[in-house]
Amino acid sequence: MWIWYISASSGGSLNSIISTARAYGVSTLFIKAGDGSSTWSQFNRSLVRTLHAHGIKACAWQYVYGNNPVAEARVGAAAVHAGADCLAIDAEAEYQGKYISAQTYLTQLRRQVGRWYPLSLAGFPYIDYHPGFPYSVFLGPGGAQYNTPQMYWRDIGTSVDNVYTHTYAYNRVYDRQIDPLGQVYQAPPPGQIIRFRQESRSYRAPGVSWWDWQEAAPSGWRAVAQPAGWIPGFTPNSALAVIGQGSKGDLVVWAQERLITAGYNLPVDGDFGPSTTAAVQQFQTAKGLVVDGILGPATWQALLRYAPAKVAWTNQGATVARAAGGLVKPVPKSASLPGRNELHRSLGAH
Repeated sequence: MWIWYISASSGGSLNSIISTARAYGVSTLFIKAGDGSSTWSQFNRSLVRTLHAHGIKACAWQYVYGNNPVAEARVGAAAVHAGADCLAIDAEAEYQGKYISAQTYLTQLRRQVGRWYPLSLAGFPYIDYHPGFPYSVFLGPGGAQYNTPQMYWRDIGTSVDNVYTHTYAYNRVYDRQIDPLGQVYQAPPPGQIIRFRQESRSYRAPGVSWWDWQEAAPSGWRAVAQPAGWIPGFTPNSALAVIGQGSKGDLVVWAQERLITAGYNLPVDGDFGPSTTAAVQQFQTAKGLVVDGILGPATWQALLRYAPAKVAWTNQGATVARAAGGLVKPVPKSASLPGRNELHRSLGAH
């Protein structure tokens, strides 16, 4: 369960939070530890020690903006050094287009917390709605090992089935463990919460978490805790995103980085133009696939066997050069593309 304000959760009583968590089978709390370049005092060593003493894991989360990524990294690292079991990065609309900020933030954060410390990106679930968002940085080399998309079906205005289908089709491509983040705010019907849990099992998610403690109704708490089982006869949707010539956005960036690793010389600009189409066709020919120049399930599966090229983003220069740490590239053209927000309000800021 995610906690925004401890003061607004169970009356601000840590003892009540602990007893409620144990009563409803909540094993991990994600507690806000920072907003931008500001730390939140509610996440501290004493809090972590107390939760650990009662068998509850304490993960931190921070809302980031990208305006001061070095300071944001210090805030995240401070929570880690306070004993956080993991750190979730809540990056939303403010980070759209900010490839350099995302790269700086993660580079600085990794220097302070180590290469293997567990990081998760908790961002927008519908990747195709956010072509300028740097998913390929947050979930790329040196980034977060875990992907926790905000699958708030009721807020989005869709069904539990549809939010899983859409989210997984696009997020699978980033090849990170997906841990669904569901909603208990807006009082979703208990049956929908239970179905969300059931589908997480069908999609083989290791677990689920919920936004958020202070807005959960008693019926929501019961739905989170009661036995759910499986959905008889349910088959999860196994689709992967399909992109081809004319597509633009970070999914194209992700594909271009892997095509470079596979041996094809092309720009990383987020634009699925003639050079990317030609590279995909050559790749398909080499792999014995249908040569249509489209990145569909079979081509994605073959391409995902290649690691993405490590890219050092910069605002200057259009020449690809070999440098320590990877390719030096200009920020992709797709970074300037506008997005649309499937979520109807920004959660967790301020």
